[in-house]
Amino acid sequence: MLQLNKVHHIAILCSDYQKSKTFYTEVLGLTIVREIYREERQSYKLDLALNGDYIVELFSFPNPPKRPSRPEAVGLRHLAFEVNKLEETVAFLNTQNIESEPIRIDKTTQKRFTFIADPDLLPIEFYEL
Repeated sequence: MLQLNKVHHIAILCSDYQKSKTFYTEVLGLTIVREIYREERQSYKLDLALNGDYIVELFSFPNPPKRPSRPEAVGLRHLAFEVNKLEETVAFLNTQNIESEPIRIDKTTQKRFTFIADPDLLPIEFYEL
């Protein structure tokens, strides 16, 4: 049996590097571990951490293809973050002019959650602890 320790990181491609960098650092509050510009690929790679744990690689490439559909395209469906207080999360997002979907309840766990979209329409979920 394969023995996995944890998810190491999630790679996200963006179409507007500065806009996505601002979203992931200033709105979501991820911290920058390292930022590299790769001249040969005309590409940025931004390593981001959550609470000190490396979690997201944000990439830019010239003219990346659009996401096929939202959110049922094959592949990564969404990125989910655990939060303590969902109303406070939604209120903060509102101050950033980011609309969230109505709060729903997970029928299996009875926990509350909502979704927003990143600048490239990747669904981001906030799931209450």
